Amino acid sequence: MPIKLKLVVIFLGLLIFLFILELVRLKKLKEEYSWLWLLTGAIIVILTIWDGFLDKISSIIGITVPTSTLFLCAFIFLILVCLQFSINISKLTDKIKNLAQELTILKSKVDKNNKE
Repeated sequence: MPIKLKLVVIFLGLLIFLFILELVRLKKLKEEYSWLWLLTGAIIVILTIWDGFLDKISSIIGITVPTSTLFLCAFIFLILVCLQFSINISKLTDKIKNLAQELTILKSKVDKNNKE
């Protein structure tokens, strides 16, 4: 991997790391999700610095350019994040439906008591 590309990727990995720490500090990102993004920044930096490992992974997969392996890993990561968000949205949808039903029942009970 060319040195300029290495420096750019390392810089981006460190930037992600610092940005996530700042979001947690400002309480815009919960700690339970921050570990995933911090790990991502660290893996980007490690894979970029440790050329031999990325080359081995690339040769095992059959990819000739190691940077393409990085992009493949990023793509797989994004798919997994989307899957996680879909699961969370499904759970929240069920909770909202249950809360709406409970609220309707409570309103009907209040209305019934007010009529009496």
